[in-house]
Amino acid sequence: MNTGTLTKLFFEAVEKYAGRPTAFRYKTDGVWKSITHREAADRVKHLSLGLRELGIQPGDRVSILSENRPEWAFADYACLCARAADVPIYPTLPAKQGEYILRDSGAVAVFCSTDVQLAKVLEVRGNLPALRHVIVFDAAAKRDGALSLDEVEAKGRAAAAKYPRFKDEALEVKPEQLATLIYTSGTTGDPKGVMLTHNNIWSNVQAALQVIPISSEDEALSMLPLSHIFERMVDYTLFQAGVVIAYAESFETVAANLLELQPTVVLSVPRLYEKVYARVLENALSGSAVKKKIFFWAKKVGDEWATHRLAGLPVPGGLALQHKIADRLVFAKLRARTGGRVKFFVSGGAPLSPEIAKFFFGAGLPVAEGYGLTETSPVISLNPLERIKIGSVGKPAPGVSVKIAPDGEILARGPGIMQGYYNKPEATREAIEPDGWFHTGDIGELDADGYLKITDRKKDLIVTAAGKNIAPQPIENMVKTNKFVSNAVMLGDKRKFPIMLVVPNHDALEVWAKERNLSYGSRAALIALADAQAKMEREVMGNLRDLAKFEMPKKVVLLEHDFTIESGELTPTLKVKRRAVEKRYKDLIDRAYAEGDALAAAIEG
Repeated sequence: MNTGTLTKLFFEAVEKYAGRPTAFRYKTDGVWKSITHREAADRVKHLSLGLRELGIQPGDRVSILSENRPEWAFADYACLCARAADVPIYPTLPAKQGEYILRDSGAVAVFCSTDVQLAKVLEVRGNLPALRHVIVFDAAAKRDGALSLDEVEAKGRAAAAKYPRFKDEALEVKPEQLATLIYTSGTTGDPKGVMLTHNNIWSNVQAALQVIPISSEDEALSMLPLSHIFERMVDYTLFQAGVVIAYAESFETVAANLLELQPTVVLSVPRLYEKVYARVLENALSGSAVKKKIFFWAKKVGDEWATHRLAGLPVPGGLALQHKIADRLVFAKLRARTGGRVKFFVSGGAPLSPEIAKFFFGAGLPVAEGYGLTETSPVISLNPLERIKIGSVGKPAPGVSVKIAPDGEILARGPGIMQGYYNKPEATREAIEPDGWFHTGDIGELDADGYLKITDRKKDLIVTAAGKNIAPQPIENMVKTNKFVSNAVMLGDKRKFPIMLVVPNHDALEVWAKERNLSYGSRAALIALADAQAKMEREVMGNLRDLAKFEMPKKVVLLEHDFTIESGELTPTLKVKRRAVEKRYKDLIDRAYAEGDALAAAIEG
């Protein structure tokens, strides 16, 4: 079996694309700027040598606390070339959580992007005896003994003559050596450091390149945190294929950045596609009666066209003509909103609503859904673009084996499976069988064509007091397709019945309230109105007509504010932390169950 390293990937890509004008794009002072492969290679070399001059040894851990920007990639490649392992920290994490990762990993140095990130490190530095160096990307933010990135690069440049074998030494790293320690987001307790080797990630990159058709003619918008394995592995894949990597300014600016850069490939999480779909829906519903009629006609035509195409059946002539008209009237405008050049999307990180996936497909924007975990580097499976199966997460990636355990859990085996959890041998033994099968913690099934379908998270399954099993994620996804809903979380474990916490789309609800002359002083006052509560309940329940009786939420609880990373209710990849939500809204939840207890006897029947 072929093995490889990330340093080899880096040097080979630099050589191959050295003549091209752009490797990376980033925006500064309102202007998009380019960095070539050669410039990137020079900066990586000098930064790597600068780290060695600071005493960084092979096997040391060096942390990166930064938003996405070219310097993140340079710091990463510089660590790998120094044969150190890097430890990413999400820039949204508070200082205390960052301290845990820095201490647990024994990081000897940390890169920080800005004064805000530097302040977090300085706040906890006294508790981190192993931490010797703090390096800040923004030179103006340098203070309290921190070095600037420029200074470290200058050290490396000045010492370059001492290291004539820099490239050879960087390439001496073994495929089985540690490349990175990535801490899981801790939806279920303390974060665990996932040990990923060079070959773990390299093998995953090669597998992805066999499934995703990308080339040096493409440009991608990088928007998910590089601290997460999905974006990290994606960026290595793009770099190897010579794709231009443009860093979005933030997740909030993605809509604007798509228009500015007109990328051909976009890889993201379902939240992006949900937001685009919600905007399109709102736009249609707030238009004239004619506009509304045209939109829903086009959506129906797109669905029928997609049904034929997805089944591999020829599209009847009449339907093909209708689709052309629908395309001109509706779908072309949606594609223009994404910059007009997107060939396909890739979605991962959480389940995507089949309704949204089908809508995008009908609009000429296929979404290839995939699946994986930090512990699997990350891709386990991916839909091939030529044969997408909506509602599934595709076929196992080349080199990866998947099987379903007797209790329904998905098990995976292959070259991407982690070495284990850092300093946690017991947790490692629980996760990986002696014969290499990894327990994903997800429940799923394989269909007759070998496509994998995720039915839920093992730990997310709701088991009611009556012993009924409910998979909440598909139900939440149904609710989130409603234009009056911004977010939804289903609860009910060990309770007599499930309930649904719903964050309304306040803009849509306020328009509705205005049309009915309802008076209220604030959003909190609006969602307290009986009329608004009844309206939201109708909207939520209307999306859930086909559920079994025991799956149907018996109460809809409205929340004023959406969940955020900062409040601790979302992971950095925008997955809801159910425990955190339950804790924060305990009083509301308890009240909902107290009010609903009168229904319990009927429900248990």
